Amino acid sequence: MTRDGRESDRTPPPPRLTKASRWWRSDRGSAAVEVTLLTPVLIMLLVFVAVVIHRGVTARLRLDDAAHQAARAASIERSAADARTAARTAVTGALGSGDVVCRSPRVDVDTTGLTAGGAVTATVTCTLDLGDALVGVPTRTLSASATEVVDTWRAADTTDTTGDSR
Repeated sequence: MTRDGRESDRTPPPPRLTKASRWWRSDRGSAAVEVTLLTPVLIMLLVFVAVVIHRGVTARLRLDDAAHQAARAASIERSAADARTAARTAVTGALGSGDVVCRSPRVDVDTTGLTAGGAVTATVTCTLDLGDALVGVPTRTLSASATEVVDTWRAADTTDTTGDSR
């Protein structure tokens, strides 16, 4: 009401806020709290990504090394069957160290060039399991190939198909 008795259309002023209620309603410092709460989550996410990348790179390097070892082992052998066996043994040894979880590695050896001066190619394929330590990460199939030259001056194979010496 006004002094002359009429109704006023003005709204009354808001009640005075106490110091505590002003502090409680203020947004001051909220960014610092949000950053403090989100920082550990972001750091854990970065560590997770770094671990996945590291394991993928390590697996790729191991697989390349296994392919090179398989090709080298196959190029030293005299027969195609021995070359395949040597390549599989080399891959099992290279990937068997335990730091790369490779499900059922497959070794394909091209022995068509297993003659003096020829070349042998080994291809290693495996399914990389990243979910053993990091739940929720899908598996990934990796493949690596390597070619080794067969020694030009090596002696010819002196056994026939029955295994007898000529």
